Amino acid sequence: MAIRVLIVDDTILFRKILADALKAIPGVEVVGTANNGKIALSRIQSLAPDLLLLDLQMPEMDGLAVLSELKKREIALEVIVVSSLTREAGDLVVKALAMGAFEVVTKPSAGTLEENRAFMHNALAPLLHAVALRKEILDVLRGRPAIRPAAKGISPELIAQSRPRIMGCARPDLVVLGVSTGGPNALSQMLPGLPGDLRVPLLIVQHMPALFTLSLAQSLSGKCEIAVKEAEDGEEVVAGKAYIAPGGRQMKLQKTAAEKKVICIQDDPPENNCRPSVDYLFRSVAHHFPGQAAAVIMTGMGSDGVLGLKLLKRHGCLTIAQDERSSVVFGMSREAIKAGVVDIVSPLDRIAQEIVKAVR
Repeated sequence: MAIRVLIVDDTILFRKILADALKAIPGVEVVGTANNGKIALSRIQSLAPDLLLLDLQMPEMDGLAVLSELKKREIALEVIVVSSLTREAGDLVVKALAMGAFEVVTKPSAGTLEENRAFMHNALAPLLHAVALRKEILDVLRGRPAIRPAAKGISPELIAQSRPRIMGCARPDLVVLGVSTGGPNALSQMLPGLPGDLRVPLLIVQHMPALFTLSLAQSLSGKCEIAVKEAEDGEEVVAGKAYIAPGGRQMKLQKTAAEKKVICIQDDPPENNCRPSVDYLFRSVAHHFPGQAAAVIMTGMGSDGVLGLKLLKRHGCLTIAQDERSSVVFGMSREAIKAGVVDIVSPLDRIAQEIVKAVR
């Protein structure tokens, strides 16, 4: 069965670009379009889409108001935000993700019609695949028959068999964390569980575009006992503070001659099609601080972070993965568990406790 998509954007040209991009993705059907949120809500009732592609800045009723109405009316619908890449849009995107949006993709800022169509196709195709798998799993959990067999999870037996024998260093003095799809909402639930007197710094790679991570850091900081900020090149990390890699750039951790831990922000190429990349950060920590870290891998598509976890595990670092049931997309954690580099598999609501237990 096709994923039914409703496109909501106030620009007719961009609605056409999105519609053409989706037509080239197998298993996707565009059931309609709307140029503002009010029209979109009326068409949701008649068209019963599975997914909204939602612009945030629209006349009459904007995207945030649509998300609020969906929640108020208890309409179960996946939403992918399609946003311009601006500082103002970054604040709106973070609010949308906190309200339950599945993911965000950025609009192309230039290029021909064909180039923009290809850009949106490449950005949306993997997300639509993830939405389809998530829909099948949710249908099974709700007792509805699946059109295809649902994505097979990882059994407790496989987790037990793949768990490494080395259970990590005695007390890490650093925590590193990688997260992707579903990450902003997961971080907003997990980070407030960390105490303000946490004895270690926390470095986070969240797959997000440039400009959006600053808004994310500011939003999270207002919810947490620990301070949360967007990382800056050359700054020394301190205990009780979380540093989020800037969107669109790579972040690593280096050691100075005085044994201080200093962040380095680079424009190195993407890894695993990601910049920032979890592997990039994890690898630097494994090389410069062997046996001194605990590593956490959370919800997200793909396998970014697995190679870095292998290096960290080789040096005796503790590793934690978010479990399948609490993950929006069980991809990165799943691949890490399959690779046999995870010590602890934890639901989202217990990850903060596992971090505190490790560092204390």
